[in-house]
Amino acid sequence: MYGYTILNSRKRVIIALIHTVVFCGVAAVQVRFPPAKSPILTAVYAIVSAVLALLAAKSGCARERLYFACCMSSAALGLARQIVGDPALHPAVYLRVALLAAAVLLGFSMLRLPATAPPA
Repeated sequence: MYGYTILNSRKRVIIALIHTVVFCGVAAVQVRFPPAKSPILTAVYAIVSAVLALLAAKSGCARERLYFACCMSSAALGLARQIVGDPALHPAVYLRVALLAAAVLLGFSMLRLPATAPPA
């Protein structure tokens, strides 16, 4: 998988894609049942957002960078919801689901299409 620096094998893409599908499901459940404010959950969202931001910065090709940016933005919105609070119909939860759904589509595209052609 030429052009990718972090998700440089099919196995890594599949593992990342499984995680993204699971967290997209979690975000979809949170549409109906928002989580209570918790310092532990706030810390988890902060750590995950920071790690995904580093991965986005270290990514090679645009598709890989966009994948990590979508995941990082979703985690950052989860962090913001924990800090600010969670009204009944908060638009951030819908945006989180949309970002993770976009990341799932990008993950499938990484499995099917190469980033760039290998050098000649």
